[in-house]
Amino acid sequence: MHAAIPLEPIDTTECGMNWDRIEGNWKIFSGKVQERWGKLTNDDLDRIRGRRDALEGRLQELYGIQRDHAKREVDEFAKLLEEAAPRR
Repeated sequence: MHAAIPLEPIDTTECGMNWDRIEGNWKIFSGKVQERWGKLTNDDLDRIRGRRDALEGRLQELYGIQRDHAKREVDEFAKLLEEAAPRR
């Protein structure tokens, strides 16, 4: 079973905007998604196609976690990507 990573609540208002960027560049970001959640297969990534709700649902299935936990993990992932992005 997947070891849950404790996550602090974060402000998700910015993550919504960030997710648009992730979804629009899914082929680029899908590798990072697979690094973060190694149980995701290439077929999973193709089916998800950058849709946040599809990613959260698949994480629930693969890792046996609750919906709110999957949402927090995806929020945290989006936040980390934003922090790592170069500033203009």
